[in-house]
Amino acid sequence: MPELKVYRHLPPRTLLIWRIVQALFWLIGVVILSCLLFFPALGIMLFWNILIPVAPALLVVSTGLWRNVCPLATTNLLPRRFGLSKKKKLTPKQSGVFSLIAIVALYVIVPLRHAVFNTNGPATAVLIITMVLAGGILGFFYEWKSAWCSGLCPIHPVEKLYGGNILTSLPNAHCSECANCMVPCPDSTPNIRPEASKKNLWFRMSGFLTTGGLPGFIWGWFHVPDNRFTGSLHELFMTYEIPFFALLVSLTIYGLLLANTEQKYEPKLSGFFAAAGVSCYYSYRIPALFGFGNLGADGLLIDLKGKFPEWGINLIIVATTTFFFYWLLVRTRNKNSWLIRPAFVKKTATVRNKLPV
Repeated sequence: MPELKVYRHLPPRTLLIWRIVQALFWLIGVVILSCLLFFPALGIMLFWNILIPVAPALLVVSTGLWRNVCPLATTNLLPRRFGLSKKKKLTPKQSGVFSLIAIVALYVIVPLRHAVFNTNGPATAVLIITMVLAGGILGFFYEWKSAWCSGLCPIHPVEKLYGGNILTSLPNAHCSECANCMVPCPDSTPNIRPEASKKNLWFRMSGFLTTGGLPGFIWGWFHVPDNRFTGSLHELFMTYEIPFFALLVSLTIYGLLLANTEQKYEPKLSGFFAAAGVSCYYSYRIPALFGFGNLGADGLLIDLKGKFPEWGINLIIVATTTFFFYWLLVRTRNKNSWLIRPAFVKKTATVRNKLPV
């Protein structure tokens, strides 16, 4: 394995640029949150039909960019940046438990989009505020990104699944020095995968649920229509029924393949399931955005039906599917980590690469 890139400090100009970009994304987050509260229709469009559809492709190509500019991360790291954090280290067991809770939370929260969040702006705002508060509270107690950004955040399992073969490593715009708060550090480990850490049962369960379950879960999710939840247990059951059944089928297939796959080919198997998941997402999401969805107006951004040929949409789906399978499965792994590791707290490191300014 090639020697990891290390830097001591970001050049002031580079750091300033990243701080400006982080501030801009943070302000965009505040605008979207305000719209969700006071202009729900606009907020829902901006959050669920513009920001979220772009996110999976961004994670595939440059997970590190999102890790640097995520508004939740910027907010959640404020206690550490202002010297208010107790800087506690998570034990391997705690890290594993957090990792498992994150993927379970993802599978619990996402179906509720159909029941509540896709049609209720204030409810979506409350969800976001709850996540910000949870991350901020964890930031008061635990070191850097360990407890939230690399732990309990429900998006993190998706980052690890889709971010296994990113374009290039970027400077770490959050961690000024490495406190070794997570082992392995997802930001600094080349070609990180959900199942990369097998140090305890919690990590193994988390990796298995993420890699094996997500493709089926995504397929099932797109077969449930949006509805305004009235409190009926039957409605709630219907919201989870198809996604969870498809998740179990996907997990079973993955488990059987994994049991009959040599260890050296496991990254390829993981890449296949990652490509299947993100390709499935866009094969349903792109038509829905432009009026060709299988569930009517659910997830509609702009209705192009009758104005744009359906074969054009199908061509886009073929192109995106081909790209993701090439990128995540066929393309040679380049040993890039999401972000370049800063020097360790108690160690002196020489500059081994020039950072972009």
